[in-house]
Amino acid sequence: MNRLTWVIIFSFLVSGTGCAWFETKEHAPVEELATTGMDLYKREKYRDALETFQHLKEWYPFSKYTSLSELKIADAHYQLEEYEEAIFAYQEFKTLHPRNEAIPYVIHQTGMCYFDRMDSIDRDQSVVRQAQEIFEQLVAQYPDSTYAVKARKHIDECKKSLAGHEMYVGRYYYKTKHYRGALARFERVLSDYPAAGFDEEARQYIDQCREVLEKDKLFRLPVN
Repeated sequence: MNRLTWVIIFSFLVSGTGCAWFETKEHAPVEELATTGMDLYKREKYRDALETFQHLKEWYPFSKYTSLSELKIADAHYQLEEYEEAIFAYQEFKTLHPRNEAIPYVIHQTGMCYFDRMDSIDRDQSVVRQAQEIFEQLVAQYPDSTYAVKARKHIDECKKSLAGHEMYVGRYYYKTKHYRGALARFERVLSDYPAAGFDEEARQYIDQCREVLEKDKLFRLPVN
C-alpha cells in the first residue's frame, strides 16, 4: 500500500464517521456516581445500584470511592440473593483491603450468604457448616465487634440445625434397626451440640440403643 493510500485512509478516519474512533467517552463525575449509587441502594433498587457501582469501579479505579463501590457491589449481590457473586465480592474486598474497618462486617456478610440458605433439618447441612465456620472465625478474630455479637447468635442457630439433622438421621436409623449408626448420631448430638435443645431426647435414645445392642451381644455369645 503506497503513501497516498495511507493518507486517504487517515483522512477518512479523522473526519466524518471516522472521528468517533478517536473520541474519549465522557463519564459521570465520580462523586455523582457514588451519590447516585447510594441513593439507589437505600431505595432498594439493588440492580441499578449494582450497575452504578460497577461503572464507578471500572471508570475510576483509583478513586477514594473505589473501596465503597467494591463493598456495595457485594452488598447489592447479597440483597439480590446472588449469593455466590456476593461471596466472591466480599472475599475480593477482604483480600484488597485486609485492614479496612469494614472487615468484621464483610466476614459477617460472607457468613450470611450461607446462613440465609439454611434449609430444613432433613436436607443437606453443608451451607450451615460453612456459615458456622465463618461466624466462629469472626468471633475469634474480632470478639469485641458488634458483628461478633450477631455471629454468636447465628452460631447457636447453626448448632441447633446441625443437632436437629443428627437427631433426624439417628431416628431414621433407630426405626430401621441400624442401632450402631443411630447410637453414633445421638452421641454426637451430646458431644458436639450440647444445650441445642435435644439433650434429653438424645440420652433416651442412647439408652435404648445400648440396651438393644447389649441384648444382641448376649444373644450372640456362644453357648458352652
